[in-house]
Amino acid sequence: MAILALRVVATATLMSMVVAAAAAQLQVHFYKDSCPQAELVVKGIMQQRFSADPSIPAGLLRMHFHDCFIRGCDGSVLIDSNGNRVAEKDAPPNLTLRGFEVIDQIKAELEKQCKGIVSCADILALATRDGVALTGGSAYALPTGRRDGTVSNISDVHIPGPSFSVAAAASAMQTINLSLEDLVTLLGAHAMGFCQCGFFVDRLYNFLGSGQADPNIDQQFLGVLRQKCPRPDPSVPFNLSTDPKIFMTPSSSTPFKLDTSFYRGVLNEQATLQLDQELAFTDLTRRMAADYISQPNAFRRKFAKAMIKLGNVNVLTGQQGEIRANCRKFNQPSH
Repeated sequence: MAILALRVVATATLMSMVVAAAAAQLQVHFYKDSCPQAELVVKGIMQQRFSADPSIPAGLLRMHFHDCFIRGCDGSVLIDSNGNRVAEKDAPPNLTLRGFEVIDQIKAELEKQCKGIVSCADILALATRDGVALTGGSAYALPTGRRDGTVSNISDVHIPGPSFSVAAAASAMQTINLSLEDLVTLLGAHAMGFCQCGFFVDRLYNFLGSGQADPNIDQQFLGVLRQKCPRPDPSVPFNLSTDPKIFMTPSSSTPFKLDTSFYRGVLNEQATLQLDQELAFTDLTRRMAADYISQPNAFRRKFAKAMIKLGNVNVLTGQQGEIRANCRKFNQPSH
């Protein structure tokens, strides 16, 4: 057992060293000489988009996480499928991702101003960072210099799901060098945006095949969710495009603000997703949630820190990868 533990520690240490080495090649204001207006362009377009649709930051946060979790933060989730080559974007967990057109708009403007300089991976990371600030989070300094990946395969996509246990989700996060604290902190993003009924409807009517609702849902809250998400008709095929949507944290009065309302919902048994609700049922995660409610500034600081850490996962730098001309396509058609 001791030998196994030592091996696990050694593996984790080696992974940390690899991630740290790659992240060390990223720099704050990486484009200050090659494209000095890059971050201002991203910020300006994000402000316009946020004014038109305040749910955009939540969509980009989710997209950034899905990008970084598979193959690292390399923009591979942005690639469109082509013929027999089915990309990450078309994997079931990614079918509800939103905000691709925002990345396209930013890329088009940056290509006009400094062609071939700013990567799509950096655009996604910067747009997400600016979205966090627009919704009340901290405006953190983000190291840049990521390069774009040249691989995007549907078969690579394995994302922690909404029905994961806390232990299973924490184990999945460990594979990208993120901790349990990072998991609890990043889940705070569920204070914002929308969620489709298909992600949690089993909790309302047939939890774990029981034919009953999840017993860990507040009864009044259960009524609210059932009103918005009717019982599925088994004779009707599931249709993602018509699946109803609700606010991610329905109990919140600030659905487009990154605040601690998510954690209040968790402790009141009013979390929409099974994974989120389970945070209330382990001592450590429950204490973290309570601490964030009582110390919202600590939450903002730790969220920014976790986002920087997420953005460093398995990045490509230097001469690795490429700088795409179009975020939806590899530069070389042979890919």
